[in-house]
Amino acid sequence: MTILGGASGIVLPMTLDRRAFLHACTQAGVASPLLPGILFTLAAQAQEPAPGANPEAKPPDAETEQPKITAEMIDQAAALAGVGPFTDDQKKMMLDGLNDQRSGFDPIRALNLPNSVPPAYVFHPLGAAKESQEPACVTLPSSSRETVAIDCVGNDCLKQVTGPARIADLAFMTVGELAPLLEARKITSLALTQMYIERLKRYNAKLYFMITLTEERALKQAKQADEEIAAGKYRGVLHGIPWGAKDLLAVKGYPTTWGAGGFEHQSFDEDATVVQRLDAAGAVLVAKFTLGALAMGDKWFGGRTRNPWNPAQGSSGSSAGSASAVAAGCVAFAIGSETLGSISSPSTRCGCTGLRPTFGRVPRTGAMALSWTMDKLGPICRSVNDAYLVLLAIAGPDGKDLSAAPLEFTPEPSIDWRKLRIGYFKSAFDAQPPLKLMEAAPNETADQKKKREDANAEMQAERARRDYDRKYDLAALDKLKAMGIQLVPVDLPKLPWRAMVPLLTAEAAAAFDDLTRSGRDKLLTEQGPEDWPNDFRVARLYPAVEYIQANRARTLAVRQMSALFEQVDVIVTPTVEDQLIATNLSGHPALILPNGLRGDDAPKPPAIDNGDEDDIGGPGTPVSLTFLAGHYQEAMLVAFAGAYQQATGFEKVHPDLG
Repeated sequence: MTILGGASGIVLPMTLDRRAFLHACTQAGVASPLLPGILFTLAAQAQEPAPGANPEAKPPDAETEQPKITAEMIDQAAALAGVGPFTDDQKKMMLDGLNDQRSGFDPIRALNLPNSVPPAYVFHPLGAAKESQEPACVTLPSSSRETVAIDCVGNDCLKQVTGPARIADLAFMTVGELAPLLEARKITSLALTQMYIERLKRYNAKLYFMITLTEERALKQAKQADEEIAAGKYRGVLHGIPWGAKDLLAVKGYPTTWGAGGFEHQSFDEDATVVQRLDAAGAVLVAKFTLGALAMGDKWFGGRTRNPWNPAQGSSGSSAGSASAVAAGCVAFAIGSETLGSISSPSTRCGCTGLRPTFGRVPRTGAMALSWTMDKLGPICRSVNDAYLVLLAIAGPDGKDLSAAPLEFTPEPSIDWRKLRIGYFKSAFDAQPPLKLMEAAPNETADQKKKREDANAEMQAERARRDYDRKYDLAALDKLKAMGIQLVPVDLPKLPWRAMVPLLTAEAAAAFDDLTRSGRDKLLTEQGPEDWPNDFRVARLYPAVEYIQANRARTLAVRQMSALFEQVDVIVTPTVEDQLIATNLSGHPALILPNGLRGDDAPKPPAIDNGDEDDIGGPGTPVSLTFLAGHYQEAMLVAFAGAYQQATGFEKVHPDLG
């Protein structure tokens, strides 16, 4: 006899066949946790020597090839887990993902994690932070001319308060420029809101950045803001400022679609915490913006959001509409979210300033959950100063999101950026090694030759774009040195970063468990091998033990990334590279800044934007630079990145929309 799972109390005969085993597991209620183990056990069994074969034929220390998972194994494992059945096409798409997913186990196992390393999650049995029943009025500086940690970056706050010649002239102004005009009643919130609404309607037809126009709500808020300001009840720098929300934030009375087919008419009875806080600050919500379906990419159920600098391309994602609308001068600022690049990527493509706060800095109550341990909400704006002002309004615990840090976020005294220690990831700025192209295989067929040549051409094009953009990265280092900065080279910790990414997809698969099991995932627009429906199916076969091991590796990641910020205060880096994965896993904050426009000599973009790369823009499109800091050091980050932005002025360049 054999005992299954010790504590389960199930006694199974040694010769138990598959049908009896399935029945016993189902009766015990342990099918789903066993699925990955059974799947990979089946694969291992497929590699065992045939009966009668010599098991010593191969030396025990010889390298063995990982057995391949087959479609038949998926059927068997899925039956144990109580999921599926999957179609032949679905299984075909899953196979590569499953075999690739398994390849990430070995580098984490190779870390030889000691028993003292726990997973990167902690259960908090204590009660939630207290919260008043009604959202309190957010206290912000009474005037944008007042110093807010960074001495009013870019001279936003030093301009003389004079009214515009035309209301349309305000479209690309920063919050720091608009606020004194509103406070001094040189313009009205109603006129500003109407101007932005008109632009939203006009340019949405070209850029597809809007899902819902909240016009009635916006006009009511704008009129109220004007009345309060006229009565001397000025709430702060966001009072009367129009903004837009990524449509994963709940807004009562309006759909919250998550950008996904099948969710077009979904609604909630309560505003998200971030929406409540911006309401309390007096900001005016004018629209809910697009996101790639369930926060992936820039394709949503209504089409594809476009890049204002090159409308033939997507805006990247998943905060696609937020970045596109800000870049197009259709709102003063927007709220986006990032799990693994969703603020960084569209901010890069559209030339915006994006602030991804420390994980837990901003509560996510009322926002769609994709990954409970990685989701972050943050502003997408025109300037660093604007991003900081918005963060002041939305940060701090709400008593509902238990991941939100119990730290109130308030303006700090001015930080002298000249005294900060500035590091840079040297290897990310170095020239890349020679490109290794695929070589012809013996007896290569014509079809194989074409695939190889196409793959080589794509690699060469990617390298040409990366080499071209590198000159902007190097120019940034030169500019920092000209500012008097002594740059300290640091290295990204050498950890298997990409092998930890399945943590995200496993949580996402859990967040949308019903979507997969019900088959409603077929309603999502994108159905390719790298899209959510297939990712969710693959993630269901991720072994629980490997998930925990990856979390333990993530603990090392947090510790080693945090150790970098004991050596330096801020790190400068290209926006791409492994740092994007590393800092999203470790929860460190980032500021993404526009860093110039590509010249006419830039490599031409590919004919088709497949959404995989952010650097394909081509001539006349923006490049970006990222600044990183330690946990909860947004003020320090803003001080230094703001100084760089003031010295370069790249944020003042806008697309020509015709």
